[in-house]
Amino acid sequence: MKIAIGSDHAGFALKAKLITILEAAGHHVKDFGCYSEDSIDYPDYAHPVANEVEQHAADLGVLICGSGNGISMTANKHQGIRCALCWTPEIASLARQHNDANILSLPARFISEELAVEILHAFLSAQFEGGRHATRVGKIACG
Repeated sequence: MKIAIGSDHAGFALKAKLITILEAAGHHVKDFGCYSEDSIDYPDYAHPVANEVEQHAADLGVLICGSGNGISMTANKHQGIRCALCWTPEIASLARQHNDANILSLPARFISEELAVEILHAFLSAQFEGGRHATRVGKIACG
C-alpha cells in the first residue's frame, strides 16, 4: 500500500516511529515532513499529504500533530479528503468502515506510541462497508 505521511514538530518523533513500522510491513511510505522538532506550521505538511491522497498518488494518508485537530482541519479543506481524528483503534476502524476515511489523524501529545501503532493497524486493516454509509459519505461534499 502507498501511504503519504506528514506531521508538525509535535508529531515528528511519532511519525518517525510509524514510518519504520509501515516500511517493515512492506508499505511504500512518502514522507512529506516535517523533518525535526523545530517549530513549524502544520498546514505546510497537511496540504501536501492531502493532495497526494486526493490525487490517488497514495492509497491512504497519516497526519500527526499535538492534538490531531489542526492538521485534520487543514486536510479536510480538500474536497476529496475525509480525515478522521482517532484516539482508539475502534474509532479508527469505524472511520474507515462507516465514513470511508482516507487520512488518519493522530494526537501525538495524548496517546502513547503503542496505542498509536494499534490505531494505525486498525485504520489500515479496515475497509469501507459501502451500502447505507455510501449514501451518507456522498452527502459530505458541499456545492
